[in-house]
Amino acid sequence: MNTMNAITEALKLGTQEHGVLRFITAGSVDDGKSTLIGRLLFDSKGIFADQLAAISKAKNKRTAGDAIDFSLLTDGLEAEREQGITIDVAYRYFATPARKFIVADTPGHEQYTRNMVTGASTADVAIVLVDITRVAFEKTAEGLKATLLAQTKRHSAIAGKLGIPAILFAVNKMDLVDFDQEKFIATEKAVRELAVTVGVQEALVLPISALTGDNVVTASPKTPWYTGQPLLPILENIPSRADRAEAAHKVGFRFPVQLVARHDGHKADDFRGYMGRVEGGSVKVGDTVVVHPSGQNAVVSRIVFLNEDLPEALLGQCVTLVLDRDVDVSRGDQIVSSVDTVSHTPVKALTADICWLDNEPLNPARKYWIKQTTRQTQAKIKAVNQVLDIHTLLHGESTKTVQMNDIAQIELVLAQPIVADLYTECRATGSFILIDSATNQTVAAGMIVAKQ
Repeated sequence: MNTMNAITEALKLGTQEHGVLRFITAGSVDDGKSTLIGRLLFDSKGIFADQLAAISKAKNKRTAGDAIDFSLLTDGLEAEREQGITIDVAYRYFATPARKFIVADTPGHEQYTRNMVTGASTADVAIVLVDITRVAFEKTAEGLKATLLAQTKRHSAIAGKLGIPAILFAVNKMDLVDFDQEKFIATEKAVRELAVTVGVQEALVLPISALTGDNVVTASPKTPWYTGQPLLPILENIPSRADRAEAAHKVGFRFPVQLVARHDGHKADDFRGYMGRVEGGSVKVGDTVVVHPSGQNAVVSRIVFLNEDLPEALLGQCVTLVLDRDVDVSRGDQIVSSVDTVSHTPVKALTADICWLDNEPLNPARKYWIKQTTRQTQAKIKAVNQVLDIHTLLHGESTKTVQMNDIAQIELVLAQPIVADLYTECRATGSFILIDSATNQTVAAGMIVAKQ
């Protein structure tokens, strides 16, 4: 199977020491997302005996006899167990000797797509399940042709827009089609075409049965034609965002200020520090920085972490910066590197891809707030450029009303300038949410694709 370099090289190396991997399961309703996670937890010995006993006796168990209903391990809400669907994002933690995992089981219903966006926003990898029994097959002159469900396309498109580095497409319920190789090959072809269309960087397709465990933890003898690895070994070795270190050097130092720490002692121990997380690049003591939006320069005199001073703060570290002179810095300001001033010049106009999350459709006449990093300001939706047709994966006319779960591209004009980066360059400073100023509801999640 043709996969991209990062996955291929990692799998060639075998089991290596990797950091924590965050991944999500996505796909349509009843594709088997919860069952797959339950199977991974069970086979990796991540279930306590009392949990196992409880789900074995659960009143909403959907398996016959003593068979375990693995989906009950993640469908924690009573409404989920009664309806047999996932509603909220369920986070689970498990570990193997090779790696630790944080997994988010996201809803499949179109109604809860916004919950999927939440789970996907921090994921290193997405597992999109494809129920092969619900794939439409058609005999053509070129061979068997497969058509995927709309929700599979929607979740794949969202994963692509969110810049998840890799997607594993798990073609599930192979046991119900007698592990038919021809159907899998047709499905794989459709999946790969989908991956290219939605801009997925890396894709891997594998046949599994979450219920019976085929190709989940160990290779299945029922698929001798599949030469790739089972799902768990892939997850143990696939690079995380931290392993790839892609965003670390695409932009300079980015430090959104979360809190101003002030100690009003006498002159000897007077202290003013600026607390936050390094969202791009790194900074050292002695570096010259710029505070935006004021544009004032200063030199970093101390980097404090807990009760220690550090010589350098790296990407992802939460630290307190002390500057060599008093400047006006507040929550929502951003401290950046003094070099490459063009890239961090504050802007007031943006082009962004959004996923609309609100029950009410987008209304350009309404007032919205944009919250990007720790900064919040008013925003006006100037135009809707295009709306993605989830069935054809083509961009439709801009006159279409943007409804809940739609993916659209919009133009924004801000009341105050912000330091923004493209989402592909820095996830933290290239993303935002829109808030309805009247209801205080979060109405959209956005990814910046251009700035003016």
